[in-house]
Amino acid sequence: MAGESSSLAEMMTGERVVVAVVVSRVLLSLPLSLISHGFSLFLLSLSAFLIELRAETSPFLLSPFTPRRGASSGILLGAVTLPAVMMSKLVQLTRAISLHQAQQDELAHVTMQYWAASASCCAILIYLSVVMSQAKKNESSSSSSSSVWLTRVSLTGTVLYGAACFVSLSIISHTGLNTSLKMLWMLLHGVAAVKLIRHLLRTFPSCASIGEALLVTSGLVLYFGDFLACTIAKICEKLIPVDLVSISYGIRRTETGIIIQGLLLGLLLFPMVFRFALHIYESSLNKRDGRPRTCSDTAKSVLFFVSLLPFMVVAVPSWMQFVHDFHHHPFLWVLAFVFSEPMKRVSLCIYWLLLIVVSVSRFYNISRGSKVERILLRKYYHLMAVLMFLPALVLQPKFLDLAFGAALAVFIALEIIRIWRIHPLGEPLHHFMNAFTDHRDSELLIVSHFSLLLGCALPIWMSSGFNDRALSPFAGILSLGIGDTMASMVGHKYGVLRWSKTGKKTVEGTAAGITSMMAVCYVLIPVLASMGYILSQGWWSLLVAVTATGMLEAYTAQLDNAFIPLVFYSLLCL
Repeated sequence: MAGESSSLAEMMTGERVVVAVVVSRVLLSLPLSLISHGFSLFLLSLSAFLIELRAETSPFLLSPFTPRRGASSGILLGAVTLPAVMMSKLVQLTRAISLHQAQQDELAHVTMQYWAASASCCAILIYLSVVMSQAKKNESSSSSSSSVWLTRVSLTGTVLYGAACFVSLSIISHTGLNTSLKMLWMLLHGVAAVKLIRHLLRTFPSCASIGEALLVTSGLVLYFGDFLACTIAKICEKLIPVDLVSISYGIRRTETGIIIQGLLLGLLLFPMVFRFALHIYESSLNKRDGRPRTCSDTAKSVLFFVSLLPFMVVAVPSWMQFVHDFHHHPFLWVLAFVFSEPMKRVSLCIYWLLLIVVSVSRFYNISRGSKVERILLRKYYHLMAVLMFLPALVLQPKFLDLAFGAALAVFIALEIIRIWRIHPLGEPLHHFMNAFTDHRDSELLIVSHFSLLLGCALPIWMSSGFNDRALSPFAGILSLGIGDTMASMVGHKYGVLRWSKTGKKTVEGTAAGITSMMAVCYVLIPVLASMGYILSQGWWSLLVAVTATGMLEAYTAQLDNAFIPLVFYSLLCL
């Protein structure tokens, strides 16, 4: 009896229980029209749970990969987070359609996004299951009964998942051909996700857990899939005006959204462009001298900036203008947008710049002295994020959208320069960034600043359009800037009761995080009401969302900056 209770406790860890609560909350909020979606999310969660259980029971099964040290696999959390977010958006849009405040096209667009994210996660789970089965065969020639049982369950779940996907896509399609094309599009998302996660885990070993890599992969595939669908649809519209155009996500996008997508995708694609240019240059050197030669640091730096400038100033804006009928050069539009309200927006830029210069110089000197623990030093940046973003989100939300995109673009460009060691900035930038890293970062890839910025930005970007939950754009700022920061500081100074024997999170810290988030919400809601925001969320629903988020922060060993804002956002949308 004691052995059974012990094995049950090992099976139902705190993180898994919190994920189960979050998924249950999402499923219980679904209208009847989304039952097939809910069934697929349940199957995805069950499959991810079984695969995570198998991976952590026999760690050697994931030996082909080198995940981040000190973290659990996180497969369940990584597999359900993005689909749960898209499901919450579907619930919110269903309410909007019942109130005649949204169009069916927008619902069809988000439905495609849900199935694309879900298909990516499902394909990765199938891939992990195959990898583990192969490792099991190599370890032992005889297959155990549990392995056979798990394989049968996985196959059954995959067939049922495909059936649910087919039913859902049939509802939003006009013809059988249209449904088939959409099913093929989901399959392509799955194949791309498998190839991408293999590339990420092998190119950046020890940089992420399996769950973190799963979340990043599904997000990137979804984002690039949207880019590719828009491009294909526009080409078909110009050349072959047939029903194939309906593959696109046919909703009207804001100028800010178009610029952010073009800017970020351009920078993410640029390393491939630079690698190709570098290869051509080195090949020309080898052909000229008749012997193998590598590019010098100076030549590489010149080639980098010479390639970057035309790519970002000419190629990327040309794509925006062609695909989205953007009638101005994006950089000129940005200047006109900023100076359309110069007093507010330029003043906000000056305020941000002063705050960044003062904070970074101060914290950099502290980090070099090593008198303050690194975890507390990082939480000061979370507080700085609150000071920067909270006033802007209340007073200038559209400008903040654009500012987040610009800041993320700068971070990506600097990380590319650091990784490639582009002279003269690469080496000094590497030493400077290392002053702010912790155990979750590595020499290959520093993700902390990305995760904090994206954690604050994603809820704001996803809240564009219809939004009857005024607090949902604040999900990242509240969960990371307030809740996570207070939990760490109070737990570090006053925490006594630990949630687990091996973990560092304390009951006192979690209670402080939950209480502080509720207190800020209590102050923020009247302010938003006075500014005309729609306030339709009950306090009970808010308490459930805040508590679940606080418990996830307490139990997860994953990168909390990435997961906590998305989970909190999905719960706030319900």
